[in-house]
Amino acid sequence: MTESDGPHSSKVRRLEELCQQMLAERRLLIASNRGPLEFSVADDGSLSGKRGGGGMVTALTAATRFVPAVWIATAMTEGDRRAAEESNCGLLKVPGNEIYVRFAVVPRNVYQRHYYVFCNPLLWFLQHYMWNTPRTPNIGRAVYEAWEDGYVPFNEAIASAVAAEAANDKEPPYVLLQDYHLYLSAARLREKIPKATILHFTHIPWPGPRYWGIIPEFMRKTIHQDMCATDIVGLQTVSDVLNFLHCCQSMLKGAMIDFQRRHVTYKGHTTVVCSYPISVDAAGLLEFAQSAEVRRYADQLRARLQGQAIVRVDRSEPSKNVIRGLRAFEIFLERYPEFRGSVTLFQFLVPSRSELGVYQTYTDEVFEAVDSINDEFGDAEWQPIHVFYENNYAQAIAGMSIYDVLFVNPVIDGMNLVSKEGPLVNERDGVLVLSELAGSYEQLSDYALGVTPTDLEGTLRALHRALVMPPDERRLRASALKRLVQEEDICFWLERQLRDLMAVSKGAL
Repeated sequence: MTESDGPHSSKVRRLEELCQQMLAERRLLIASNRGPLEFSVADDGSLSGKRGGGGMVTALTAATRFVPAVWIATAMTEGDRRAAEESNCGLLKVPGNEIYVRFAVVPRNVYQRHYYVFCNPLLWFLQHYMWNTPRTPNIGRAVYEAWEDGYVPFNEAIASAVAAEAANDKEPPYVLLQDYHLYLSAARLREKIPKATILHFTHIPWPGPRYWGIIPEFMRKTIHQDMCATDIVGLQTVSDVLNFLHCCQSMLKGAMIDFQRRHVTYKGHTTVVCSYPISVDAAGLLEFAQSAEVRRYADQLRARLQGQAIVRVDRSEPSKNVIRGLRAFEIFLERYPEFRGSVTLFQFLVPSRSELGVYQTYTDEVFEAVDSINDEFGDAEWQPIHVFYENNYAQAIAGMSIYDVLFVNPVIDGMNLVSKEGPLVNERDGVLVLSELAGSYEQLSDYALGVTPTDLEGTLRALHRALVMPPDERRLRASALKRLVQEEDICFWLERQLRDLMAVSKGAL
């Protein structure tokens, strides 16, 4: 079988055929906070465009590589605002893609309140169970104003931009709304385009109703009732789906909940609630992993390695549980001194939201923990931990290609794509140690070693088991994980959503 006849090419052909069918008369519109194209202003005043960053954008851009669509996104930078002005808020082509971008321009003070006060940290911390509730959050006037003068008008602006893009269409569009920035957009869009078929996908966890009680009743009720203006609510896991259904049952008076079919009927409209576990561009990542750049980094990492490698790849933020992971490794070295000098932890740490004080403090504490462990156990010839604090994707992929153990222990994650990237590119039959509260655990648990993220003893035992695991068991687990990720890749994720959009538009879901 040639590469052109392989499973990935079959998926792409199937996705292209599906798009030809569903987009013959209707367009696909995508809306998110951050978009696939970002502009900056050079010293000479000229505009320079590049691919947008962020995990959601990367995943969705890969998924829509062969899908013609218009993507509405916020003008986040001064360059974005310039590009929007010079194009008269028209369409801008994303290089190497079938996507066009339309920027929605919102006042800077609206965006600041929306993103830096309401979305981050309030919603992000709530949905990751990160609040220390005896002390925080303390919801005062600033949060109320961020809701009234930030979150609400921002969602109105996105809905208006989507409606403006579809204004001249003969048929109503299919709309994919993305993530926690846009919980109110569907209801406003429904008013403007009543017959649009709308799917909202949330990339982060969905808590149960009691934890949503951290924020005022009118906020949490509005979020849930406006989400029920969609045709499909997409979430990462079955657990998230059940939480959403329970939230609607608890918060929305008069809502009818069908737990078997996973339907919510509210004010005469039925919303289907589905799990779509996001994944990676398997074919593209495997190709990238063989690039000269990645191979060069892999060679450099091997030169630092003595014995076996434990690898972590994390954004530098509290939900990733880096400090507990380091503490578990420290106890491991105390408990099993025979591994000193023969196992190395490579910690790839990506800077994240450093403008928020709690994130910077957490990063400082990570480095303090690393220094303490290296001072305690290291010597002139061996350092237990090597930290790479930079946003260097090629280097991180190189690290994942050489691990003996991939150590992923978030407090909670919507999915965690590292746990899928690693098994896909690894070349050493490495073992995955995975938090039971990562969204990916629902898919990968049969072949990973599960750990409770707060359980230091269980975690160090899992690390030890992984390092001494017999080769045959390692090989079986590694090959099964790789096969699973390849089968349920990013094309599979998008195809399921598009098929469900078609089905629900025909009343068949």
